[in-house]
Amino acid sequence: MVLVVMRIVVIGAGAVGSYLAERLSLEGQDVVVIESDPARASEVQDQIDALVIRGNGASPVTLQEAGAGNADLVIAVSSSDAVNVLAANAAARLGAKRRIARVEDPRLMAEAEVLGVDFLIDPVDATARELVLLVQQRGVSELIKFADGRLNLTGGYISAEAPVAGMTLADLRTKVEGWTWIVVAVIRDGKTMIARGSTRIEPGDHLLFMVEADHSGEAFRLTGLQEEPARDVTVVGATRLAELTARYLCKAGISTILVDKDEDRVRAIATENPKVIGVHGDPTDPKVLIAEGVARADTVLALTGWDEVNILSCLVAKALGVASAVSRFNNPELVQLLAGKGIDAGVSTRLTAASAILRFVRRGNVYSVSTFQDSDAEAIEVEVGRTSEAVGKRLRDLHLSHDLIIGGVVRRDKAFVPTGDTKIMLGDHLIVIALPEAVKHVEQLSG
Repeated sequence: MVLVVMRIVVIGAGAVGSYLAERLSLEGQDVVVIESDPARASEVQDQIDALVIRGNGASPVTLQEAGAGNADLVIAVSSSDAVNVLAANAAARLGAKRRIARVEDPRLMAEAEVLGVDFLIDPVDATARELVLLVQQRGVSELIKFADGRLNLTGGYISAEAPVAGMTLADLRTKVEGWTWIVVAVIRDGKTMIARGSTRIEPGDHLLFMVEADHSGEAFRLTGLQEEPARDVTVVGATRLAELTARYLCKAGISTILVDKDEDRVRAIATENPKVIGVHGDPTDPKVLIAEGVARADTVLALTGWDEVNILSCLVAKALGVASAVSRFNNPELVQLLAGKGIDAGVSTRLTAASAILRFVRRGNVYSVSTFQDSDAEAIEVEVGRTSEAVGKRLRDLHLSHDLIIGGVVRRDKAFVPTGDTKIMLGDHLIVIALPEAVKHVEQLSG
């Protein structure tokens, strides 16, 4: 399949914009980046194989220079909601086919839709909701739900004591009673291996597996992961992400403490959210954590805006006996170094944004795209169309690329893990885990 190149204009070269621009550029897309800060624009130009234009992304003149009028997609993800909305509106008037804007202020969202924004993203809110899912399934590093939660793509780090440690995936199959879950990928030292029978699971591996939600017990037992939801959670930080997460945790009936050094901000959050217990103190100080009962928490979520504070808070909490620690990361290289080494899971608002946006870049009948902290793989949900090469064929007869695996099938009101004998039918939704070089084959499956 020949790659169809899209012209994509990215407005804002912050964490989200630069990540998307780099990823899309590596795929061979025609990417133009608009950045107002001269120093940041120069830095990005040196790092990414894309045209970088210095200027105001909301300016029609700058957008014309970037070719936004002929763009297949304009992605406005600067740090300013107003700039993003105005940029999308200007791009619409110039003729851009589709416009996506990052908007965090709920008061602007209704206006944004009127002004020509096709799709709004609030990565902070989406990440907060993702964190609540992780807390409710304590011990896992990822939990991506498909088919209304009937199929779950789950991740976790394998300990030396886990029953699967040292097994090949072929060995593991002999230990599994039914065909209700399969390992789809193994991430080791930043390298992703799509699951094969000869793949051996080693302690420290980051394992991704697809499991039918009603039959998850065996999967958790063999991987050594916990399935018990947390009851007491401590949130470190007073950022918008920390506040939203604490609010959603309380709504879910989970006892929540929020700790930060900013006394005014902690007081404001506790006043706005009466069920949140606000604590003024240094979250990296063991004395503070012990005094406030943090050591008795099931889970600590470190959600400040600084990686070093988040990492240290997690490590101190784990040293005090907290079962699970989740850190917010801005620097992706730290994820590869530290995930699974005292930190049980990591989250990133930029990856949440990227997952939402990539659906608009992928061709075919794509319903969702999910990305991972320490891997360049994607989980893509596609619908099998009439022109798909897969219709009527068994899975084993598709001769799929070794860089992808079909981990789940959703067929009308059924959701299941397929076998080699599963016949693909028109209208099936396939959950495919693919490396970048295999994305074009996923699009081909959809027809």
